Amino acid sequence: MQLSILLFFQNISSPFLDKLAQFITMFGEETLFIVFIVLFLWCFSKKRGFVIFTNLFSALIAMSVLKAIVKYPRPFQVSPDIAAKRLSTATGYSFPSGHSTGAASFYSALALSYKKRALSILAALMILLVGLSRLYLGVHWPLDVFGGWTLGIGVSFFLNDKIEKLYEKETSLSKFSIYVAIIASTLSLISAILITFNISDSVAFSDPTKLFALAGGGYLGFALERKFVNYKTEGSLLAKIIRFIVGLAVILALQALKAVLGPSILIAFIRYWLIGIWATYLFPALGSKVKINKSEKLF
Repeated sequence: MQLSILLFFQNISSPFLDKLAQFITMFGEETLFIVFIVLFLWCFSKKRGFVIFTNLFSALIAMSVLKAIVKYPRPFQVSPDIAAKRLSTATGYSFPSGHSTGAASFYSALALSYKKRALSILAALMILLVGLSRLYLGVHWPLDVFGGWTLGIGVSFFLNDKIEKLYEKETSLSKFSIYVAIIASTLSLISAILITFNISDSVAFSDPTKLFALAGGGYLGFALERKFVNYKTEGSLLAKIIRFIVGLAVILALQALKAVLGPSILIAFIRYWLIGIWATYLFPALGSKVKINKSEKLF
């Protein structure tokens, strides 16, 4: 049954649909999530940025654990009839789909944050399309996508209100952020070392190593920012555009270091950890001191 569904998508493939599916699938990828989360954190609402990030992190960690336990092969690894596309996004094992999990968590958390009918419909549509794109591209089984949808939506609906309440309690938020930062950074570094020396399964643990590193730097930044900076997201449209472009440029530069320094998992640990703390602390701290004109600071 699952193979039949994938073969249906293979049979209707065309150059146009190939490009469309590859475009849609990007709405379930880490780069887009990072862009939108920093947009919230820097320009609209620190609270919403924190809540959405925590929902997404929780869902993706649960997904990574399931992948490492189940270790299910991808369709193109099982059937020669499946001509997979955009294989660069097919990292790790198959079940559940990481793109489907991420999209389901991110867009449902976004809908829960704003509670607007039109946004909720758009979020549901994005969740559906990202999942279907993974089937069309031949990189996931239908069960992978369904599992990702269930996990992502379930985590966000279960955690969203709890995280919002946590954010309002300054002491609890600081303790939570510090604990998560220490645990995530430690696990990420240990995992990176084990992968480097071929002690652990790189297919299962490379992606969660990067995720833990991003969370380690990010949550440490949340705690430091609340204590030492406490910036405001308000400002003129010009200030918001400048802060977003400047901050994002550094993140993209850190990501681009992969091409210079190579794909080493230890280098990836450093890159992702720095992206996390840059987004949540270093850039806001720097921006709160830099003036873009005589009367207005970047933050």
